[in-house]
Amino acid sequence: MKRTLEFLSQLSEHNNREWFQANKSAFEVSKKEVVALCTYIHNTLGKQAPEILRDDPSKALFRIYRDTRFSNDKTPYKNNLGFWLAPGSKQDIRAGFYVHIQPEASFIAAGIWMPPAPELQAIRQEIYFRHEELSAVLSQSKLRKVWGDLEGEQLKTAPKGYDKDHPAIDLLKFKSLVLTKNYSNKALLSEAWKDEVVEHLVLTIPVVRFLNGALEMAAAN
Repeated sequence: MKRTLEFLSQLSEHNNREWFQANKSAFEVSKKEVVALCTYIHNTLGKQAPEILRDDPSKALFRIYRDTRFSNDKTPYKNNLGFWLAPGSKQDIRAGFYVHIQPEASFIAAGIWMPPAPELQAIRQEIYFRHEELSAVLSQSKLRKVWGDLEGEQLKTAPKGYDKDHPAIDLLKFKSLVLTKNYSNKALLSEAWKDEVVEHLVLTIPVVRFLNGALEMAAAN
């Protein structure tokens, strides 16, 4: 990841089309490095979670070009490279696994971020009836040691239609359900890092499957 971190660091200082075009070859080298990482994690993690496997793992990468149409920030490029591994395409509303490469701000994540109202309702319904299963997964010592607590924006009160005294009310308040783990630049430069990422993401598979099970059940009804 050395060349990728170097390129992204320079891009954050020179975020304009002229500089990017002059350094397009460096971008292609960085992209190739991230595609290789994505392919490795895709293939290795896919042995444990085959539902994420796709014909071309490079399609899991997000574009580096920013959509500036509705933003006050008109810089044309993202200061990061990342990819999303989940059932279906990036456009499908599913829980999955995300890897984010950015100088001094790299992280991995698992779960679902700000799902639309129907999908969020489906997840809350599943939590309502099967909260003990999800709580048991989230409380596993190995997962908690690596990932910590579930994160995401929460409502201040119980969601409409749910009892504020429900035993899983804290889970029901979530609008996003995400686990995240940060990494330093030094970690990314370690030979062992990509295997650590897979090892850490494997711990979250039961959480991701719980969330996707809720979405699949709702879609089938």
